[in-house]
Amino acid sequence: MSEVRSLRVIAAEVTADWRNVYFGAVPYLNAMRRLDKITDRFYEDDAKSIVLYFLSNAKTWRGDTAKRVKAELREMIK
Repeated sequence: MSEVRSLRVIAAEVTADWRNVYFGAVPYLNAMRRLDKITDRFYEDDAKSIVLYFLSNAKTWRGDTAKRVKAELREMIK
């Protein structure tokens, strides 16, 4: 089984790959930069909700990296 990456590491990869981040995804991506595990909290929101909202606003992010990272995030929220 592969090691689970922290949300902040994933957020850094998203930022490096997705040049024009959709405005609706920005607040969730910013929150993910401050989280490590899917069980963490960011103020009143749990990380799982933040990831779900990010995924729903990341539909315009495409490509191999996007597919891989989105699958990784979906696996984390199971």
